[in-house]
Amino acid sequence: MLAIRPKAAGGPEVMTLEELPTPAPGPGEAVVRVEAAGVNFIDIYQRSGQYKLDPPIPLGLEGAGRVEAVGPSVTEVREGDEVAWTGGPGSYATHVRIPAAKLVPVPAGVGARRAAAAMLQGITAQYLVRSTFPLGPGHTCLIHAAAGGVGLLLCQMAKRLGARVIGTVSTEEKARLARDAGADEVILYTKADFEAEARRLTGGAGVHVVYDGVGSDTFVKGLGALRLRGTMVLFGQSSGPVPSFDPQILNQKGSLYLTRPSLGHYTATREELLERAADVLGAIARGELTISIGATYPLAEAAEAHRALAGRATTGKVLLIP
Repeated sequence: MLAIRPKAAGGPEVMTLEELPTPAPGPGEAVVRVEAAGVNFIDIYQRSGQYKLDPPIPLGLEGAGRVEAVGPSVTEVREGDEVAWTGGPGSYATHVRIPAAKLVPVPAGVGARRAAAAMLQGITAQYLVRSTFPLGPGHTCLIHAAAGGVGLLLCQMAKRLGARVIGTVSTEEKARLARDAGADEVILYTKADFEAEARRLTGGAGVHVVYDGVGSDTFVKGLGALRLRGTMVLFGQSSGPVPSFDPQILNQKGSLYLTRPSLGHYTATREELLERAADVLGAIARGELTISIGATYPLAEAAEAHRALAGRATTGKVLLIP
């Protein structure tokens, strides 16, 4: 098999393709031939050392492909099944060995690329709008990076649930993408103060919830965009971690709620994983949810994929194709 396993943390240049023995599945495991792997900011954090992992670093947490072999005691999948996964390290490879309980079936007509593009970001968007802050008619939400992979999915899902959607983006082209995905209002944060604009668009009241995957650059002003007892959902930090702050600020700004969720805690059981994945992949199969694949790179060009994502030069999902 071919895989990217950096022997030390560092810049994109540490990602080189090497030949390794193809693994055999152990008890409860399956080996899958990878047809597409998703590229995410968490991969950059792991590769750079911001999130510490022991080398060789098994980059890539999501993908899709076909099961080539199963180990003893596996009942969840069979050889030949088309499957997708998230939370299985080592997906930057031609083959991945993964606990079978992490694999979900791919509905007919979805395909490996859309399935791989939907897993981490799609399930993240699903739990954010369904569980972390359950959206519905009468709610107004503010979605940062609304033209990114999670952002475009959040816009679509929030709109389907009947919420009013305000998105923030950096360019007119990204504004168009956000509107096409369901955003009612789009703020170009490069030209306007999004806190003031969010207040203006809500008649001074503020929004019910902010979905913030950006972190350092947006967090403080995001708190200021919330209404009384509003909720800040901080689910990422693409611009860097949020600095330490006095929780008293939550009181001063209106008895606000702050949560820092993670996908693992919202897919803690196989039943929950299957339920959320079926909701996302089923909506794609029915044409109710559009997955935007912004760029694909050969596996050997993973470094370029990381540079493009980190430089915010992409829209939608970035994939590696082995």
